[in-house]
Amino acid sequence: MAKNLLIVESPAKAKTIEKYLGSDFEVKSSYGHVRDLDKDNMGIDVAHNYLPKYIVPEDKKKVVTELKQQAKKVQEVWLASDEDREGEAISWHLAEVLGLDPKTTKRIVFHEITKPAIENAVKNPRTIDMNLVDAQQARRILDRLVGFELSPVLWRKVGMQRSLSAGRVQSVAVKLIAEREREINAFKAESSFKVEGHFVAKDINKKDVVFKADGPAKLKSVQDAETFLDSCKKSTYKVVDVQVKPTKRTPAAPFTTSTLQQEASRKLGYSVSRTMRLAQQLYENGLITYMRTDAVNLSELAMADIEKEINQAYGANYHKPRHYKNKNENAQEAHEAIRPTYIHDHTITDADTRALYNLIWKRTIASQMSDAEFEKTNAKIEISSNKEQLNASGEVLKFDGFLKVYLEGRDDDDDEEKEGVLPPLAVGQAVDLKEIVASEKFSRPAPRYTEASLVKKLEELGIGRPSTYAPTITTITKRNYVEKRDKDGVERAAQKLTLNANDEIAKVNLVETFGTERGKLFPTDLGLVVTDFLSDHFKNVMDYHFTARVENEFDEIAGGKLKWNNMIDGFYQPFHENVESTMETAERVKGERELGTTSEGKKIIARMGRFGPMVQIGSQEDEEKPQFAALRKDQSIETITLDEALELFKLPRNLGKFEGEDVMVNIGRFGPYAMHDKKFYSLTKEMDPYSVELDEVGPLIEEKRKAKEERTIKIFEKEKIQVLKGPYGPYLKVGLRNYKLNKEQQDKVTDLTVEEAKAIIEEQKANPPKKRKAATTKKKKA
Repeated sequence: MAKNLLIVESPAKAKTIEKYLGSDFEVKSSYGHVRDLDKDNMGIDVAHNYLPKYIVPEDKKKVVTELKQQAKKVQEVWLASDEDREGEAISWHLAEVLGLDPKTTKRIVFHEITKPAIENAVKNPRTIDMNLVDAQQARRILDRLVGFELSPVLWRKVGMQRSLSAGRVQSVAVKLIAEREREINAFKAESSFKVEGHFVAKDINKKDVVFKADGPAKLKSVQDAETFLDSCKKSTYKVVDVQVKPTKRTPAAPFTTSTLQQEASRKLGYSVSRTMRLAQQLYENGLITYMRTDAVNLSELAMADIEKEINQAYGANYHKPRHYKNKNENAQEAHEAIRPTYIHDHTITDADTRALYNLIWKRTIASQMSDAEFEKTNAKIEISSNKEQLNASGEVLKFDGFLKVYLEGRDDDDDEEKEGVLPPLAVGQAVDLKEIVASEKFSRPAPRYTEASLVKKLEELGIGRPSTYAPTITTITKRNYVEKRDKDGVERAAQKLTLNANDEIAKVNLVETFGTERGKLFPTDLGLVVTDFLSDHFKNVMDYHFTARVENEFDEIAGGKLKWNNMIDGFYQPFHENVESTMETAERVKGERELGTTSEGKKIIARMGRFGPMVQIGSQEDEEKPQFAALRKDQSIETITLDEALELFKLPRNLGKFEGEDVMVNIGRFGPYAMHDKKFYSLTKEMDPYSVELDEVGPLIEEKRKAKEERTIKIFEKEKIQVLKGPYGPYLKVGLRNYKLNKEQQDKVTDLTVEEAKAIIEEQKANPPKKRKAATTKKKKA
């Protein structure tokens, strides 16, 4: 029997570690946290120095019982939860529930799950770091206090939905998204004309090539553009200055949690939560170092392995050792950047996980490679009949360096045109004009946030830490304060003027699409209403600098420089007074906007309703009952117009007769649908209920009806029981509820009688199948 019990957080990690330790060790998992704050009475005794009351949740009692039994059978228990503050707290909670002394219990940490790292950790155990535990506990308690006290305020003053909640980090994250949305809605695009000349010169092979040169500063109007092009007629063009200089580009630092999330979003299209889930798997399987870190440095051992790999694969001239400095002075979630544990290649079968691993591998290798070297050329081109000059620039890659392996991605608001290669140009050289183009361009507002750019902004402001970014985004979307969606662009007119080599000016009217968005974060109307209320009444909680200062105070607690309950008290006392005064004096939020009146004089308002944003015609005081219509997905209370609101009341629409019965289209709880012969058919995404026609819906009804017939085995009309084919075999359906058939029942389904069907349904109603619980992994407390 093993003499030692080593407890880690996840079963996958336990399995990997068990391979590296001998028979003296048994490795078990705690499945994340084993205790949490009691939900009754907040779980915090405010009157006694914010003493927390912890309980073992129901779903963890079995795990704790098993660990207790196992601990009695061994000579020593070792705690090996993750090396961040959350992990340190888990070790302390385990010590508490297992009756271990935190001052003497062996605690080991490691950045990677490899044999050398595990063996080294076992040789160098320490005890639980109570400063780190206090920092995690302070965050947990403060977040519970804020949530517990703010939520009832929202229920009473904002109402609408009982599920309303607020939190220190989640609320300022929603505020960022709300502010950006309003900035975009208020933005007025300004038009200007960008001038670009296209010239012909000889390349090194004496062949004609076309290169471009940018004109003067953007011209403000089409008249200015025409005037400039007119002035260029009958001109000659000559190179009057050429500057050639070497430039370098350096590689990016290895990944931190936030930069990995950002780059995986740009290059792989992964959400923040998906990136963290895959990174967790890679870490637990011993393939990468710990994935929650804000450090960018690499260990000397790792740098030596990387040097060997670069020298073998690319040559010694491609290697350049680099030591990166952490931007965050308090970077102590972990002590190393995210990197592969072994630099040599690994076989990873899952495509998504392999793609993330390859991204980490390339970024790590590139961080220790030589600069990319370019030769940059800038040339000025004189216009004989105009005092303005055109500027041509280009660059030639002389040595690829780190670019041989990796190029960092860009956010959409950082897009720049790539510079091309210029032909050889000399001062005094004449160049031939192909054309000069003046294209109408429009200024653009700051883009909406993606998950990745929101993480970047939170990090820039000092809000949150590596362990909180993903849970924050999950929370604000789950609470329906923010939604991640696409937005179709709209068309606008633009002009392009071209002066050709024959001195002729052609003007073309174009139509361009702008404002297309993919996977962006939009505030919901509920999110905007809650943000406004909190910003008006809880300025500190919603202040970016104040929130960042709180994060720094957590860091100070972790460093042993600040007592956790003193920090909590400094926050809570003024906050609690604010809560009480708001509860007493603040007016209830209406969350509505008046749009106008109908021809009969009835008021039209856009407002929040129980099930979301809607438009209302009339009021409860009118003789006739008010009319209601839900807003469309792409509409908002703040921006909807009177005409758009009235359009919503055109539903339901009667499209006409199909097979002798009316076809009505409308929007219901589950989206747009058509009703025909008392049956409902969901419309496709492409079908707009406000404009769809009968000739589109008719074939849809036929298609769906045919598909249903093909999967229908039999129907007991009187009892409204359907026997249907499904992906896992035949099953019963009554209304919206499905009932399983066992293997024997499925094999004899064609002979199934109505009595047998009713008996199956009654049995399953009386003994509903238990829902399977998802495998529990470590949960971070945001």
